[in-house]
Amino acid sequence: MPLNPTLPSPVVPAAATMTSEVLGSSGRRRLDSVDLLRGLVMVIMALDHVREWFTNVKFSPTDLSQATPILFLTRWVTHFCAPSFVFLAGTAAYLSMSRGKSRKELSVFLLTRGLWLVVLELTLLQWIFRFNFDYNDSMGALVFWALGWSMVALSGLVFLPLPVVTGFGLSLILFHNLFDTVRPESLGAWRWLWMVLHQPGILEPRPGVHFLVAYPLVPWIGVMAVGYGFGRLLVLEPERRRSALRWLGAGVTLAFLILRAWNHYGDARPWSTQSNGLLTALSFLNCSKYPPSLLFLLMTLGPAILFLSWADRPLNAAGRWLVTFGRVPFFYYVLHIFLIHVLVILFAAVKHGTVAFLFQTSLTEFPANPPKGYGYGLPVVYLVWIAVILTLAPACRWFANLKARRRDPWLSYL
Repeated sequence: MPLNPTLPSPVVPAAATMTSEVLGSSGRRRLDSVDLLRGLVMVIMALDHVREWFTNVKFSPTDLSQATPILFLTRWVTHFCAPSFVFLAGTAAYLSMSRGKSRKELSVFLLTRGLWLVVLELTLLQWIFRFNFDYNDSMGALVFWALGWSMVALSGLVFLPLPVVTGFGLSLILFHNLFDTVRPESLGAWRWLWMVLHQPGILEPRPGVHFLVAYPLVPWIGVMAVGYGFGRLLVLEPERRRSALRWLGAGVTLAFLILRAWNHYGDARPWSTQSNGLLTALSFLNCSKYPPSLLFLLMTLGPAILFLSWADRPLNAAGRWLVTFGRVPFFYYVLHIFLIHVLVILFAAVKHGTVAFLFQTSLTEFPANPPKGYGYGLPVVYLVWIAVILTLAPACRWFANLKARRRDPWLSYL
């Protein structure tokens, strides 16, 4: 989306560059390119959530037998969000050590913040998603569940040598698809553990209570561990860093193209020839996210790394605006879900004269029982998305400035 260069400037001074200093508490440099990528994926993520709640489409946007190319791509572009976010969380952990944090301090922070995110996923975020605390039919393990437990895992891994951490993460990413044929039902009493680790589905901890595992932990733990190892490249001298990122990003992207063309490993959903070339190309890109397959991660992380190599340059007005969102990701996430849900209620009240259906719980669809004619086409979805981002910008700029001015420990948990 083109960004208006007249938008308000955020906390980063206009003269700041991707490779010049944005000072942290230790006085060491902070790379704007990381915050820029994080800000970009946070903005794109809002598009997915607006689409989910405002769309009039009742089928999967990646179902090529029904979806239009623009609907497919509206969903597909948001695939970059979760992998980039988890990957950069690992990178940020490494960079915090490069700014002076000890391994023990980093481990304690990752452990406590990870558990904090899991608690928030199961409490505050449950309510914000549904405005309902009915834990019988709406409780789910979503992105902050995976992010939190990945931080807990990394809190122990940081005591190992960097090559070991990176190798462990790569192993989870490269080989977890070997176990795609293992079904939870075959594991008896351990069924729940396999679903938490690898196979999405609905658990029933006790009769009448349903718990959706949408983000199994493998390979998200691997993504964060590899992101931690990747941080080593970002402390290189600028020219070496850019060159390393270009080669790595191009290599990961090429690996995706080769493996996907082979069509025999790395994704449970093989591509197939469609009725025309465009649909065949979309089938090629239609990789599995739940859990993220090897090919899904190569497809998303390769271009993300290439973007970092390109973004390692002076910030323009649009870049400075995006960096603001990247500096306050959790704050932005909570606000954008809340705002979108409030807008859904307002739109429903005007269009249908009732909002009761928006408070009914369901693990598999939202809203659970929509009235006839519910939802809007993509033009409205895109307009609401733009409105959400513009509305949130001032609040995010305020909080980014607050975090820049103060070093209270509690701010690092938000």
